[in-house]
Amino acid sequence: MNIQEVIKTINQMQADGVIDSYAIGGAVGATFHLEPVSTLDVDVFISFRPEPGSVIISPRPIYDYLTARGCSAEGEYIIIAGWPVQFLPPTGPLADEALSKAITSDVDGVPARVFSAEYLAAIALQTGRAKDKARLLQFVESGILDATTFEDILTRHALAEPWARFQQQFLSDPP
Repeated sequence: MNIQEVIKTINQMQADGVIDSYAIGGAVGATFHLEPVSTLDVDVFISFRPEPGSVIISPRPIYDYLTARGCSAEGEYIIIAGWPVQFLPPTGPLADEALSKAITSDVDGVPARVFSAEYLAAIALQTGRAKDKARLLQFVESGILDATTFEDILTRHALAEPWARFQQQFLSDPP
């Protein structure tokens, strides 16, 4: 499994006009900022376009493009260079903003658009599953979050209260 080949393919999709902007999120996105973790898939966030003459949004152009290039579909994934890749729409204003403000990272000479650490941490807080809380704790303990940027994101997306609860639960010293 070669993540560099996945990114090259996605970059080519963008160059060919199949997708507009994209950003890698989820566990793979976090590995651009933190220690690598085991994950089963690559989450690629994109803004889906309606097909010409339709208001319905369909992933069909993505699947058609990739299957024509030898990739295969498995459930909600498309296998690119051995990686199950899931193309996802942003799930709300926070993910929309994260996509628009994605950063470019280098993967062995291949540019990759990735959610910033601050957005990944905010999304983890918003999602709130146990694995997301663990990832958020990794971001905090690594010291890589820009506190001003992170707090600004939390304020704009009404996450100050969940952040205070998280801090109380995981970051405060016991009495």
